[in-house]
Amino acid sequence: MKSVRVGIIGGAGYTAGELIRLLLNYPEAEIAFVHSTSNAGNLLTDVHEGLIGETDIRFTDEMPLRDVDVLFLCMGHGKSEQFLKEHEIPASVKIIDLAQDFRIAGEHDFVYGLPETHRSTIVGCQHLANPGCFATCIQLAMLPALKAGIISGDIHVNGITGSTGAGQKPGATTHFSWRNDNISVYKTFTHQHLLEINQTVQELCPGYEGRVLFIPQRGCFTRGIFVTAYAKCDLPIEKVQSIYADYYKDAAFTHFVLKSPDMKQVVNTNKALVYVEKYEDQLLMISCIDNLLKGAVGQAVQNMNLMLGLDEKAGLQLKASAF
Repeated sequence: MKSVRVGIIGGAGYTAGELIRLLLNYPEAEIAFVHSTSNAGNLLTDVHEGLIGETDIRFTDEMPLRDVDVLFLCMGHGKSEQFLKEHEIPASVKIIDLAQDFRIAGEHDFVYGLPETHRSTIVGCQHLANPGCFATCIQLAMLPALKAGIISGDIHVNGITGSTGAGQKPGATTHFSWRNDNISVYKTFTHQHLLEINQTVQELCPGYEGRVLFIPQRGCFTRGIFVTAYAKCDLPIEKVQSIYADYYKDAAFTHFVLKSPDMKQVVNTNKALVYVEKYEDQLLMISCIDNLLKGAVGQAVQNMNLMLGLDEKAGLQLKASAF
């Protein structure tokens, strides 16, 4: 007997495809509907070809919202808020939004869903804003240092992401012939995820005066994010390592490691690996995640588990693609 009925709005993109993959292999979940106006009537496998042989579900343009326990919004940024204005969602339905519409605190009741910082408010909440992919990876690198107050001044961040981070629709900077064997920067110092990152910085370290200076890069690989960040720190490395190990000791998927990680260790999983080094008075902080999983729908399912009081790791025991 399935105990969680799920609806998905915006079912044709990369994130929805990964979410469907996770839920099809989640023993307690049943996909009630996958909404897509442009694909209504088509098999999910017509779009998400990696699911061939796993499901015969079809996209629908109907939204039986009263038939679900959890509703995932997998639409583009700016569309979730409009969707909720135009549709009456039953009060009993929990909503998880994967866009950026509700990540910044304001006149809404959405809880920011980074389990490593907001676990107590995630548990049992009704509406949740899933963090951005870069925001997740960057915050996980810095959280213990910020919480302990051991870094100061500007925090310099470099992050490189795979092509799936740009979404499924081809564009001038995402199609294969341009992206392959190439690397470039974009949205330098202005990336939209800085809003939620700075929000968390002020929550953990009120009055922090340094800036988060972020340079995003497009990588010539499909999935994953690798972040390096550094800031001034006067503590010896042994004490820093102890702070990081203690901060993440109970985290379900974020692991502090003593060897500099490789991105392949986390791709295809909901894991995050975090590592630190000291160079004179500079603390180097490294983290890596899969942008579609811990950076998107893997974390969303993790949050669903917390919201419903289920095993936090349910449906997320995935093997990395490392070889």
